[in-house]
Amino acid sequence: MTDIGARYDRKNNCGSFRVWAPLRNRVVVKIVRPEERIIPMGMDKRGYWHVEANGIVPGTKYLYRLDNERDRPDPASRFQPDGVHGPSQVIDLDAFKWEDSLWNGLSLKDFIIYELHVGTFTTEGTFDAVAARLDYLGELGVTAVELMPVAQFPGVRNWGYDGVYPYAVQNSYGGPDGLKRLVNACHLRGIAVILDVVYNHLGPEGNYLADFGPYFTDNYRTPWGQAINFDGSYSDEVRCYFIENALYWVREYHIDALRIDAIHGIFDFSAKHFLQELAEIVHREAAVLDRKIYVIAESDLNDVRVISPEEIGGYGIDALWNDDFHHAVHTLLTGEQAGYYQDFGKIEQLKKAFKEGFIYSGEYSSFRKRRHGSSSRDMFARQFVVFSQNHDQIGNRMNGERLTSLVPFEALKLVAGTVLLSPNIPLLFMGEEYGETAPFQYFVSHNDAFLIEAVRKGRLGEFACLQCEGAVPDPQAEETFLRSKIDSELHQAGKHKMLFNFYAQILKLRKSLPALSIPCGRDATEVKGFENERVFTMHRRSGESNLLILLAFHRKPVSLPILIPEGTWVTRLDSSSPKWGGPGERAVRKIVSYGEEIALNLNAFNIVLYERDREEL
Repeated sequence: MTDIGARYDRKNNCGSFRVWAPLRNRVVVKIVRPEERIIPMGMDKRGYWHVEANGIVPGTKYLYRLDNERDRPDPASRFQPDGVHGPSQVIDLDAFKWEDSLWNGLSLKDFIIYELHVGTFTTEGTFDAVAARLDYLGELGVTAVELMPVAQFPGVRNWGYDGVYPYAVQNSYGGPDGLKRLVNACHLRGIAVILDVVYNHLGPEGNYLADFGPYFTDNYRTPWGQAINFDGSYSDEVRCYFIENALYWVREYHIDALRIDAIHGIFDFSAKHFLQELAEIVHREAAVLDRKIYVIAESDLNDVRVISPEEIGGYGIDALWNDDFHHAVHTLLTGEQAGYYQDFGKIEQLKKAFKEGFIYSGEYSSFRKRRHGSSSRDMFARQFVVFSQNHDQIGNRMNGERLTSLVPFEALKLVAGTVLLSPNIPLLFMGEEYGETAPFQYFVSHNDAFLIEAVRKGRLGEFACLQCEGAVPDPQAEETFLRSKIDSELHQAGKHKMLFNFYAQILKLRKSLPALSIPCGRDATEVKGFENERVFTMHRRSGESNLLILLAFHRKPVSLPILIPEGTWVTRLDSSSPKWGGPGERAVRKIVSYGEEIALNLNAFNIVLYERDREEL
């Protein structure tokens, strides 16, 4: 590995610059402020240009001049105070006073993830404003905050996946110190921080990497532009650039886990896949730092190799987002069958998601017109992140509707229980815990008129193919961004408050009941599905802790015989209770069973949790 970018040496009050540009004949540092000057650089045999210089202090702004032709910001810039086209700025990485020396992370099994977008989570749209809401998240029961990408993107409005400076923290969010303050505040409250990073592409505006070297390849294409060169000529240094980036977040910002975006857009046919190397090095760094640090991936391939151990040919990544789980839950709730939802809609599929992970593990997919996936039967439940909503599944709908506007209130409680009582790692998307009514729509703030029009046409074309009706929200319009801001004050009154309290109660149960909180093998979770009645049951146990969970996805009240294990079972949670804004319980509150089938009555979209009386044992 190599130390790229600009470094300030506090002891000697000087600075160093290092940049990879193997095909350039001359590279110099152009100091822009405090006063202009040119600093020549020398190149080593690997194509790195390097120089040490006096008078380089924090706040110094600079560019690299390439072959006397063009001036470009640093590919490894730590801060872009003037945006993606402006000069880079030297920062003092050691100036921040951390207070989290006693923090060494959480076990992955204890992660309850809350995904948020910094710009729309609060009115202010800053890291400091997020930090001010941490007590609220603590009250809810969250243990890990996942930040959508914060690498510098063009303008002030973006999901973050158009970032073009992987090392620079977005200026409009509060820059490097703002992010450090947020992470520090999280750790002081016992909350881990996951950072979403994008290693499959860079955004289109302000992307100057190709001016420095062969960072990209034409051998593959991604849906978002040129693929990154992970396996061609010069790819060693490209891999180094992104792996160093991962280590940078871990070391300098004390990040606890990295969520790698859309790894199906990372193409690498070398003997050791980039993702395997990344996971290996991050885990090695965790051991050196004596911290719990994880790598989590997003993929639509259902490829079990991603989370399989390296010893058997896997990548060794710690956990994987499970879209199958989402699709199964969403279709059962909404009945939607457009696009990839056509492959889902059965209780039996939800049963498989709970029991194995992937639903498509080699079966034929009507949507893809081919077989899809591999079996995850032998994986641990805690290797899968599950959710009913996230930025993609909401924001990639034409109008960005949340489940709040798609299903009845009772269904919102059902979906909360389905996700949070699963044996997997649960993820909530900001606002779902109280039934946020604002949409989460796709927004950008590009400066190039041609690019703006291309983005608009792209969105129009995408939804025209799906035969959606109505006007597509303008991604460039500020109103689209403002519509997407949440109003967390909603949780203080009415059914929003009831839903928030329901989420908080389930999370308390998840943490306090051993059958929910202690990881155990898949054989300790028994699941059954009743297709006609659209009811799903789950029996979870750990030692003396025994739970029976009933999930009714039927839109009308239903009655059916259910095999109740021997013992006395007492209701710990019923979503139909008036306490949670429900119509009133239909399920009996106490069951005495001798291991026989008992007819139970359930309301529409009902979830009931029974616990076996421990005094009997």
